[in-house]
Amino acid sequence: MNRTTHLIKLLVCLLPVIQSFSQVAYAQDSTKTLSLDEAISVTMVNNKELYSAVIDERIAAFKYNQLQAIFLPHADFSYTAMSTNNPLNAFGFKLQQRSITQNDFNPDLLNHPSATPDYMARLEVLQPLVNMDMIYQRKGAEMQTEVYRYKTQRTKEYITFEVQKAYLQLALSYKAVSVLDEALQFTRDIYTYTENHYNQGLIQKSDVLNAQVQVSALTSDLDKAYSDIRNVSGYLSLLMGEKPGTVYKTTDPDSQLPQFPDLPHHVSSSRADLMAIQKGIDASAMMIKSTRMNYLPKLNAFGSYQYNDSRLTGFGANSYLLGLQLTWNIFNGNRTKNTITQQKLERDKLVSQLATQKDQSQLELDKAYRDLADSRAAITRSNVAVEQAAEALRILQNRYEQGLVNTTDVLLGQTQLSQQKFSLAKAQFTAHVTQAYLQFLTTSDNK
Repeated sequence: MNRTTHLIKLLVCLLPVIQSFSQVAYAQDSTKTLSLDEAISVTMVNNKELYSAVIDERIAAFKYNQLQAIFLPHADFSYTAMSTNNPLNAFGFKLQQRSITQNDFNPDLLNHPSATPDYMARLEVLQPLVNMDMIYQRKGAEMQTEVYRYKTQRTKEYITFEVQKAYLQLALSYKAVSVLDEALQFTRDIYTYTENHYNQGLIQKSDVLNAQVQVSALTSDLDKAYSDIRNVSGYLSLLMGEKPGTVYKTTDPDSQLPQFPDLPHHVSSSRADLMAIQKGIDASAMMIKSTRMNYLPKLNAFGSYQYNDSRLTGFGANSYLLGLQLTWNIFNGNRTKNTITQQKLERDKLVSQLATQKDQSQLELDKAYRDLADSRAAITRSNVAVEQAAEALRILQNRYEQGLVNTTDVLLGQTQLSQQKFSLAKAQFTAHVTQAYLQFLTTSDNK
């Protein structure tokens, strides 16, 4: 009997030591108090996913800028050195150099010229005038920049929601630690009380064992709660673009919970992701018009200015060439027609995708409102349940001290109170996360 008693004492004494190992590991991580607004602000600056979305937006803008070429002239400069004994080319070189003499018409020299050099400096300019296909292509590219702008905006909204959810999860983890720590302290007091009465021969050994088991279970749950805090802190660090290893502490949880006004019950068509699809449809329409413009003729101006000389550094003869070019692709094997058909199908696919996205978002919105109503009802019920469980535990504890109930009844009463407190915290967490999700679903573009 004495050996069993000593073993129980040893196990209970070791539990605080085991728990301290977890708390020491928790304390070794650097800690930082973090508000929700601060977490969102840092995330908007450092988040890597958001940075990638901004890069895509800038790429689209530069692609659009490239199409300024349809209005601006194209200029190329070249310097060419040549030498030939080909009769035709040799005579042509001399003509370009304006160095023909009477002797150059000698049949022997015409048929058998010696090596004739030519050094040509040439500037060529092409000025687009009327290219309707490129004009509509540029309009389509401009709409593509809008697509990526809306994608970036939606990415910001999604990441903001993720930060809010993670912060609420962190607050819930701290609440779990508080509830479990309170329960553990109460259970230790019960164990001490039970052990003293067992030593006096007033209660059975099973009561002491039940108390010891409850202390062990609560200690394990508390260690898990501390691990949850570190896990959520790591995810917040990832969202904020910070190095891992920092354990964040929430400020006053109640004051930091997101508060939203009354939200609409219908998904706005101006929501960023829906607007991105709509701009994609508009861009597709512009590309269809651009392809149709291939049936029309194109008008461009061109010109060149060049120097020719038989010497490397000479600029003896100059000449220019100016002109207008009208081109009209009469038939290209139905390639334009088939391209238009393909583009129309791609546009129709986007239209279908937009309709599906709207319907799916409305379903999610309706479900979120039902979840919010359920969460608020659960909060009301949990508040009542916490009060009832606390009163039941108070009565049980009084009766236990009078010897009218056993240890198991008191421990069950404490377990019930802890469960109801945690259920209340989870219901509050769910309600606030659902509110943040409703904000995410119903937000609209104000630009």
